[in-house]
Amino acid sequence: MRTTSKAARLGAVAAGLALILAACGSSDSGSDGASKDTGNEKTTTTAADETTVTATPADKNGGRTEGDGTLQIGAILPQSGNLDFLGPPMIEGAKMAIADINKAGGVLGQDVAFTVKDDGGGGDDDLAATSTDELINNEKVDAILGAAASGTTKSVIDRIVSSGTTQCSPSNTGSDLTTWDDDGLYFRTAPPDNLQAQALAKAVSDDGHTNVAIIAQNTDYGTGFVEFLDPALTSNGAKVVENVTYEADGTSFDSEVETIVGAKPDAVVLVGYPEDGGKVIAELIKQGAGPSDLPLYVTDGLQSNELYKLVDESDPASTEGIRGTAASAAPEDGASFFPDAFKAFAPKVESPIYSAQSYDCVVLFALAAEKSQSDAPFDIAKEMVNVSNGESDDAEKCSTYADCLALLKEDKDIDYDGASGALDFSEFGEPSAGSYDVYTFIADGTYKVDEQVVVGS
Repeated sequence: MRTTSKAARLGAVAAGLALILAACGSSDSGSDGASKDTGNEKTTTTAADETTVTATPADKNGGRTEGDGTLQIGAILPQSGNLDFLGPPMIEGAKMAIADINKAGGVLGQDVAFTVKDDGGGGDDDLAATSTDELINNEKVDAILGAAASGTTKSVIDRIVSSGTTQCSPSNTGSDLTTWDDDGLYFRTAPPDNLQAQALAKAVSDDGHTNVAIIAQNTDYGTGFVEFLDPALTSNGAKVVENVTYEADGTSFDSEVETIVGAKPDAVVLVGYPEDGGKVIAELIKQGAGPSDLPLYVTDGLQSNELYKLVDESDPASTEGIRGTAASAAPEDGASFFPDAFKAFAPKVESPIYSAQSYDCVVLFALAAEKSQSDAPFDIAKEMVNVSNGESDDAEKCSTYADCLALLKEDKDIDYDGASGALDFSEFGEPSAGSYDVYTFIADGTYKVDEQVVVGS
């Protein structure tokens, strides 16, 4: 794997900072925004639109205050549907974390319990709701891992919050979840789309493309991503010559692709999932604008070694040359032990996508419970940000549950740098920077990682 130089990393950071400040707010004062303390709450106002965003103070979160001494974690992750390919790496990543935690002595001296339910793979909100209710009402979980898709999380987050349960998603990237009214109970280890948009725009512009067409599914994921991709491309010197949406459950995409082809772009960006994205790619090929004819870029939603089967099952090379970005499965600043350890733990999992982020959600739940000496959701939520970045400048870094636990038992302040990188949660409970793989599909239908870029504040 090739990694970017320090200069390239700093360039990516500089390119993304203005958008990050406008999109999510910043705790730094200056020309791009102002920050002030109002009692226990920190309020951030962005100069771009004068909107005010307030994070729930940790000690005011709405979590349940009772615990029974055993950390019970439930997961709602894909076991069916359009995103079922994401299920195995995230489920196995969580199971590996549970195994490591229990091997180190568990949480509060007890083994962690773990239950997995199906979230419907991004297309069955009723199933996601049923699974969520079963975890909360029947399993009495303290924390929920998932859902996978941002849209699925939005369909269940209010029932999770109203039940007072802590939640952490390993793969939600929707930027509007940053400021969701979550009572301080929602966290995620995947960086939001406003950061990935910068990484993808950088990949497109680094390849020399200046006239770009965008085609995206008409969903929260698709339109939400484009909201940040369009200005990111523009700020990198590219012109967006066409911006088209399509219905993800459609059967024909000929008119949308015809519009894209008619704009005569020098590159196309597709934002979708395999089932619909594969059909769009097939239509692009049919109209003479496939990846062998016109450079095509995709996002994390299409990072699947099985993608070619939904384009042309008889031809693995049908996806050859497609490039894309996704949250790094093995980031340069992530825990070095994880990639090989995960392969050994889950040898049948073909892709590690979001496995590291899932592992980290579970470890953070456990560390927060240990730090607070309680498995009550209120206490877990209160410490999630603290264990991810430390409460003081002299917090000690650690990258395994066992090492972090040893420090906590010595009453040390910890800064967990996990499998998915130096998380350093913001006040909104999400990574303040993102490490992204830039990958390319090759002739056998699989993808290979070319480099990593880091974008953040």
